[in-house]
Amino acid sequence: MIKDYVCVDIETTGAQSKWSKIIEIGAVKVVDGVVVDTFSELINPGEPIPAMITELTGITDEMTKNCDYIEPVLRRFIDFSKGFILLGHNIRFDYTFLRQNALNINEEFEYKCMDTLKIARKVHKELPSRALDYMCAYYGIIDENHHRAFNDADVTSQLYRILCDKFEEQYPEVFEPFNIEVKVKKVQPVTAKQVKYLKALCEYHNIPVDYDMEQLSRSEASRKIDKILAEKGRILY
Repeated sequence: MIKDYVCVDIETTGAQSKWSKIIEIGAVKVVDGVVVDTFSELINPGEPIPAMITELTGITDEMTKNCDYIEPVLRRFIDFSKGFILLGHNIRFDYTFLRQNALNINEEFEYKCMDTLKIARKVHKELPSRALDYMCAYYGIIDENHHRAFNDADVTSQLYRILCDKFEEQYPEVFEPFNIEVKVKKVQPVTAKQVKYLKALCEYHNIPVDYDMEQLSRSEASRKIDKILAEKGRILY
């Protein structure tokens, strides 16, 4: 059994790592099979959290509005997890988001990974689901705050230990750490010129702004500008 690892889970505003925002990172650090440290931070996405995400996670705009943006939080998480294997349930999802955002802030993000979903699919082919909440119910793991990052990281770590005890001897290959190959491209930040023009367009057309323009990417800003121009027209003096 791998006894030293960081089990991580994230919550996001959507499923696309290039455009969606991370709104929470939760993790437990395990050394010699014992939890020695924890990480749990909400993140201001710089834009409204979709209603369906709030309904799923319980995370609201009010909860994140005074939180740090992604850069300092991710740097703290990288410091927290450096040198460890990353464990998760469907770890590819979390890893892809974290690596994309690390690239955006010029941080290295290369980890070996383990995946309880991958393990569960191998050892529990008979079950109708291997989703995290289903596996917790199946094994009697208390899962009181599902779809919150720290809770999901904590219960995933518990699930991993149970699966190791029951199945590692029979299926050792599925418990081996592995590399995840993901193709990510750095997202360029918004330019000062774009911010100035977008702000002027919104003021001219009396468009309320419920997002932080400084947190937009260059392409996001372009899409917003193009939409305003198409719907409202240019600034006329």
